[in-house]
Amino acid sequence: MSRQSAGRRPDSAGAGIIELDLHGLTAAAAKTYIDSALKRAGRDVYRIRVIHGYHSGTALRDMVRSSYRASAKVLRVEFGMNLGETDLVLRELY
Repeated sequence: MSRQSAGRRPDSAGAGIIELDLHGLTAAAAKTYIDSALKRAGRDVYRIRVIHGYHSGTALRDMVRSSYRASAKVLRVEFGMNLGETDLVLRELY
């Protein structure tokens, strides 16, 4: 499956994770896109993986990490081994 800019695709592991690709978006457009995904996320979605990249600067990464750290809909913000991705954890899986 090819990844498109500003695309949404299911995680390869199955339902529960939404991936949002923000490449090519401004910080304002990216925030609107993420907010929309948070509103549409059903109960089966427990994580939104935001792909912001890191080679072309840190504006998107910084916006995602600072804006959603205190969001009521986001339990926590996780940084992974991939510097170009940030996960917004909506709920825990027990």
